[in-house]
Amino acid sequence: MYSFLSRIYHFYRVGFSQMKMGRLLWKIIIIKLFIMFVVVKNFFYVDTGFSKQSEREKADQFIDNMTKGVSQD
Repeated sequence: MYSFLSRIYHFYRVGFSQMKMGRLLWKIIIIKLFIMFVVVKNFFYVDTGFSKQSEREKADQFIDNMTKGVSQD
């Protein structure tokens, strides 16, 4: 089992050390992932204040938002 794992490790170590274009592509992939998960997250997942409210306040706000515009006869 140990020799199998060491062969796998050696395979990837040699493969990654001999990459030329692959290193650039991995850098591009990492930069794109950083932009997607860190930068874009701040624009699309705005804090609505739910994290600072109690469960009762969250429920009241949800009901208010869901019934907004509905007339009560």
